[in-house]
Amino acid sequence: MNRVVITGIGAVTPIGNDAGTTWESMKNGVCGIGKITRFDLEGMKATLAAEVKDFDPTLYIDKRDVRKTELFCQYALAAATQAVNDSGIEGNVEQERFGVYVGSGVGGMTTFYEQSVNVYTNKNVSPFFIPMMICNMAAGSVAIRFKAKGPCLPVVTACSTSTHAIGEAFHAIKYGLADAIIAGGAEATITKLAVKGFTSCKALTLSEDPNRASIPFDKERSGFVMGEGSGMVILEEYEHAKARGAKIYAEIVGYGNTCDAHHVTAPDPEGVGAANCVKIALEEAGYQGSEEIYINAHGTSTSLNDSGETKAFKRVLGEKAYKAHISSTKSMTGHMLGATGAVEAIAASLALRDGIIPPTIGYQVPDPECDLDYTPNKAVKADVDLALSTTFGFGGHNACIALRKI
Repeated sequence: MNRVVITGIGAVTPIGNDAGTTWESMKNGVCGIGKITRFDLEGMKATLAAEVKDFDPTLYIDKRDVRKTELFCQYALAAATQAVNDSGIEGNVEQERFGVYVGSGVGGMTTFYEQSVNVYTNKNVSPFFIPMMICNMAAGSVAIRFKAKGPCLPVVTACSTSTHAIGEAFHAIKYGLADAIIAGGAEATITKLAVKGFTSCKALTLSEDPNRASIPFDKERSGFVMGEGSGMVILEEYEHAKARGAKIYAEIVGYGNTCDAHHVTAPDPEGVGAANCVKIALEEAGYQGSEEIYINAHGTSTSLNDSGETKAFKRVLGEKAYKAHISSTKSMTGHMLGATGAVEAIAASLALRDGIIPPTIGYQVPDPECDLDYTPNKAVKADVDLALSTTFGFGGHNACIALRKI
């Protein structure tokens, strides 16, 4: 079986329009949350979001094509271009051995909403409505851009989307189906309809203080803050990367995929499915129990997720859970839904590379049910051996990837 490494990274996030800026912001505890600017807030209960700022799509897309490219696809193309350029993979892999595993939890929500309004106001529906709206178009657009003719899989598992995309891509390369794959996710769902929808199902915080809104593992947490953007990694077979002299960020060594089979929105409060998911990833990674671990937790700032995730870590690691370095970078980026796992996988790989654990900012009030080390408020230096990135989505979808230094 093949070894699989990360040779390129790219990101568009609420705290930086590239991976390097995003990582610097994470290390420095920069909060990307503020008042929503995309629409009128009159009558809105949830008024905060983590928006991407000053994004210029024409850096990545021909100006003539921007209007017919949905925002989540714009983010995907931007992050994928960054990752491809960072890796130097373009032109150095056979097209038929070059894949794309890119997902979105929601897809073209902006287009769906706007064109639905057109229908009910007797206006024409855009001929670009369907290709702009469907979830698979980020994967398709990235594949077209880079002539990637190998396996192409658009994953849709809500908030676990891009962790599953990376995990499935990892296995595809491990078992010889491709030499390199662009993997990740993209989301652009900060619309009035989506915000109202998530508010109605009591998922979003109603806090009006950006510094006390996304506060994972804090006793006063009250819901997540919607974010947006994209994260992409280039996964490559190790010998292929080595032969062309590629730089390597980290090696992916494990992947877990389970379902709670419990509830359409609520996680299993005991964290059984999540624990099994982490256990599977650790087993594939060859975890022996002695390595120092960093966990980039799902950490959504919802009551059930954070307590259940804490229980899951204890189920798997036992007393060693108290020695693990844990943080939730959603405290800075908000919850980027289908993009969140890829951005957090990038954070995990850079934490391994740099020996720096990004913080969970905004943490003030300890919760007895969340009593692990969540790296409160300031980054810490730690030379860890193994990093995990966990994500859990509506429908009970659980995903975990494990990474090592190389």
